[in-house]
Amino acid sequence: MLRIKRWLEHQLKVNYLEAKSPAFKTLFPKNAKIQRVATGFQFTEGPIWLPEENYLLFSDIPANKIYKLTPEGKLTIFREPSNNSNGLTRDKQGRLITCEHSTRRVTRTEKDGTITVLVDRFQGKKLNSPNDIVVKSDGYIYFTDPPYGIQPEEQEQPIQGVYRLAPDSREIILVADNFDKPNGLAFSPDETKLYIDDSQRRHIRVFDVQPDGTLTNGSIFHDMKVKQPGLPDGMKIDVQGNIYCTGGGGVWVFDSEGNHLGTIVTPEIPANCAWGDEDWRSLYITAQTSVYQIRVNIAGIPVL
Repeated sequence: MLRIKRWLEHQLKVNYLEAKSPAFKTLFPKNAKIQRVATGFQFTEGPIWLPEENYLLFSDIPANKIYKLTPEGKLTIFREPSNNSNGLTRDKQGRLITCEHSTRRVTRTEKDGTITVLVDRFQGKKLNSPNDIVVKSDGYIYFTDPPYGIQPEEQEQPIQGVYRLAPDSREIILVADNFDKPNGLAFSPDETKLYIDDSQRRHIRVFDVQPDGTLTNGSIFHDMKVKQPGLPDGMKIDVQGNIYCTGGGGVWVFDSEGNHLGTIVTPEIPANCAWGDEDWRSLYITAQTSVYQIRVNIAGIPVL
């Protein structure tokens, strides 16, 4: 049985795709492989695809820049300084929403290019350093707030929280507080579940999203503790509910039941990922000094 298992594992590992299940290889085109589409950065994060402009935005946190990358490989600076931006997303009006480390705030870029501060405090105290961010279809914004971007003596919040921010009134509420280092987060296709990973504890949790936007029934979705370097970080979900989460060894892929289908093995330790291209069937992966791309068979959930 051991020989058969090893033979099966060998057959399923092709072109950076390390399968744990035969279902894994059905997620990718035949001969799919990772391509490095940009390199030479300090630490890449926060990718987001803008379909109407047909380009990718991503952060280089220590370089204090947001870059723009076209499908043809043309690279330009979108914003400098970026206030050491990390996670990027868009609201329902297509405006860029940014997590900024050095200013410890969440901002919105208006259509005329001006920047509006959405939130920088909770209960009168400065946020830690907003990290990753998603927008629900009703316009409400959810973001994680670990202390990665500040020194220990700078922290004012007593917890590392996950917050929900109203799009217009800017009312902010704490929706989860029992994390060590909350990081990536993503909604299920029907938005009844919210997945949030904890980089310190190296696992993903899943919560039920209530009609009022609060979170209940949190439970461990998958434990990602492995010997390889890399932590649970950025996360995205395809239209069938498969979860793609960066972690040790590459981008881990799970089905909606929490089964680890396989891993996209990346040349560098990955930090985040995003769907892109006209059909939303390219997965862009930010990994340390580079940005990578791999084609998939099932489209990701669009960010429009």
